[in-house]
Amino acid sequence: MTALQFFPSRTVSFYMAKTFVVRVFAVLAALVLVLQFLDALSESGYILAYPGNGQAQVWQYISLRTPQIIARFLPYSVLLGAIITYSTLNQNSEVIALKASGLSAHQILAPMIVTAIGVAALSFAFNDRIVSRASATLDAWKKVNYAPIPIDKGDRTNVWTRSREDLIGVNLVRDVGGKVVLSGFTLVDRDDAGAQQATITAANGVRDGDGWRIWPAQRFDVASGKLSNIGSVVVAKGVRPDQFTLANIDPEGLSFLQLKADVGALKDAGRPTKSYEGELWHKLSGPLSAVLMPLLGAVAAFGIARSGKLFIRAVIGMGLGFTYFVIDNFALAMGNLGAYPPMLAAWAPFVLFLLIGEAVLIRTEE
Repeated sequence: MTALQFFPSRTVSFYMAKTFVVRVFAVLAALVLVLQFLDALSESGYILAYPGNGQAQVWQYISLRTPQIIARFLPYSVLLGAIITYSTLNQNSEVIALKASGLSAHQILAPMIVTAIGVAALSFAFNDRIVSRASATLDAWKKVNYAPIPIDKGDRTNVWTRSREDLIGVNLVRDVGGKVVLSGFTLVDRDDAGAQQATITAANGVRDGDGWRIWPAQRFDVASGKLSNIGSVVVAKGVRPDQFTLANIDPEGLSFLQLKADVGALKDAGRPTKSYEGELWHKLSGPLSAVLMPLLGAVAAFGIARSGKLFIRAVIGMGLGFTYFVIDNFALAMGNLGAYPPMLAAWAPFVLFLLIGEAVLIRTEE
């Protein structure tokens, strides 16, 4: 083995990767089975409380809830699977044999890290395509206490948006034949400094070109205090229909691209988006946390098993992994509150524990 060779031999690499994957998904299956049973047991009473619900609705709940549990506990499974694999390799003196052949700690971990990257990619695709849809459906079902989910006709009330410096308020937004119809329209005309110049109000409004035709309209001029009837007029050019129809968004129920588009629409509407931006970037950093787990659990791979400290090393590895999840949830909560910038809330725990994992690995190898 040369120092420039990044991986062990092909046979050893495939052996370690296969052992790691089997243990990860075995741990995941055990966790999902137990947690789903307990969750369904606690929730089935609420499901069956609605008249007409029965076994079919319970199974429907299980089918919607299982993807959420898988997404939540896959990183934990990668951590536990890595620690079990490391402990087995250490117990059987296979790590000692690899180090005796001239491999460094990073070379020994390389097959596990690459496998974890594959698991992270699979986790992102699973979250983006399956978990988001299941979460959206389950949240809508819970809001109606497990009754049949009503059809969303797109009606919105008390909606505010922005057109450059102007503020726009609408009492009622309706979808009529695929067209957005506004009722109770108010436009606050402001100059570049934000000072109010006039207020335009109208009872009705519809899309007209790239603006909105409102009628019968009245304009109140702040400087002169004069109220005048202006009839039918086109205002708010450049304001899109989705800026009126977009309600508060649920990040868990949207894919990465959908959430990114909705965050952009909210920005255009002048609404706060910091918490949503943190959730957006966490859709990347969350699955990528699987790559950290083999590094944080690597402390269980090194050291002589006969020294009696293998169990302590495994506990330290689990402690590092679980501490990461605590810090990650804390940072995301701080981001939702606006205390942390979105990028910091999403990526700081990952970078911090990447450095901690490297420091522990180098110290352990020494």
